[in-house]
Amino acid sequence: MKPIEKEKVQKMLESFINKEVYVHLETTNGAYASHVNEKAYNVGVYIRNTKVRFSQAKIVGDGKSYRAGLKMDIGWIYAEGLTDWEIYEESKLLMAGHDREGRLMVALQISETPFSH
Repeated sequence: MKPIEKEKVQKMLESFINKEVYVHLETTNGAYASHVNEKAYNVGVYIRNTKVRFSQAKIVGDGKSYRAGLKMDIGWIYAEGLTDWEIYEESKLLMAGHDREGRLMVALQISETPFSH
């Protein structure tokens, strides 16, 4: 993976607009609890091969961390804390956020075909 190049990622996101696509979104505990104490809760999100259609896609950020949003008819999908990206299998977009130690915190993948199990 390489650091997010905002313009290239935006163009790739726009290539999926108004198409039925598959989304994979996951977070790990680090995405919400960056420090450990006795009151920290384990949290996470995991969805895979959820079919969606979105009419707008946007990536915003400050050059260090980014947020990607996908606007659907009845709401939004957001992933925040994204730092890296790659295109794989020619047409699948993977965006991920890693902490300072390189651990995965958040992942958002979009594809016109289902992801493997």
